[in-house]
Order: sequence, then structure tokens, then C-alpha cells
Amino acid sequence: MAIKSKSDERQEIVLRLLRQRDEEGMRLLFHHYSGALLSIIQPIINQQETSEEVLHDTLLKIWTNIDSYDAGKSRFFTWMARIARNAAIDKIRSKSFRKNRKTDVIDDVVSKREELSQTPSTDHIGVVKLLDQLDEQHRAIILLLYLKDYTQSEAAKELGIPLGTVKTRARRAIQQLRQHLGGEATWLLLITLLSNHPHT
Repeated sequence: MAIKSKSDERQEIVLRLLRQRDEEGMRLLFHHYSGALLSIIQPIINQQETSEEVLHDTLLKIWTNIDSYDAGKSRFFTWMARIARNAAIDKIRSKSFRKNRKTDVIDDVVSKREELSQTPSTDHIGVVKLLDQLDEQHRAIILLLYLKDYTQSEAAKELGIPLGTVKTRARRAIQQLRQHLGGEATWLLLITLLSNHPHT
């Protein structure tokens, strides 16, 4: 009989309490998972206050939709990560967010990396560590295609390069990331990134 890890035991407790609509489940959800979820949201939003708002929305969606979680289809964290990522993308697509945010996307990556690297929860999911494995050109492609949900054509226009170059750099960036993968948390991040397949 396989011995359950502390992580698996914690997950079972959180799931059981959430399904019972026990508020203790929400407290444990926040305590154990909010840091990792925020680390998925922050690189997409690039605004601390707004990222925290999206995190709260994500936790509420997890609470509301917990009965739809199917352990046979995905891991619990992968399911939550998808909710967090979709919530962040919905936020940056909103008219209010676009109206208030006109800064250069690539400059955001450079300016925020140091700030994010000082956040313990960021290291938990490996966002900064992964992006630091890439040079500036490939990091920009990952940010636009996989974290900000740009199409390849939109990314080409944003960066001022041919569409074919975007496709080539995207493939090379993913290859580089795979070479540097280590640990379950980093693997989960790549799964989250790849769940949004590049589209023209």
C-alpha cells in the first residue's frame, strides 16, 4: 500500500472541507495555495494590487466550482492553476484594464523580474527561474504567447518581427525551458503554459 505524502494528505483535507462548504477549507486553501496561484497571476497582470484582486476572484471561483473538479482528469493544483491563469487573462482583456494600462509589455518583464524574485511564493512555482533561463528575445515570446495570450500574429506586430521568426523563437524557447525543468512545481508551470497552444 502506497504511503501518502504530506502534500497528498493536505490536498485531501482541503478538498473534503471545500466540498463540505466548510469555511476552514477556504482558510486552508488560502494558506497552502495562494502563494503558488499568485505566482501564476503576477507575470500576466504585472500589477501587485490587481494581481491580488484576481487571486481573490480565483479562490472564490475554486470555492464555487469545487464540485466540478475531477481528480481523474487532472491534478488538483493543475486545475486550480488553469482557473487562476484564465482569470488573469480575462482581467487583462477587460476594457477597464486595457484603458488603464498602456505601458510597453517587454519593459514590464525586465522591471518586474527583480521584484518577483524577492517573493518566496514565486520561487515555489518557478516562474522567475524558468524565465531567467532564456535570453531577452525568447523570454519576450514566452511572455506574449503563453502568459499574455497573444496570437502569434499579434506577437509579431508587438515585437516588430516576421511571423515566421515568432514561430521559430517560440519553439526554441519551449525547448530551452524543457531542458531546465526540475521538480514537480516547475513541471506544473510548463503544463500551464502549454495549455494555451500558440495560434496564428
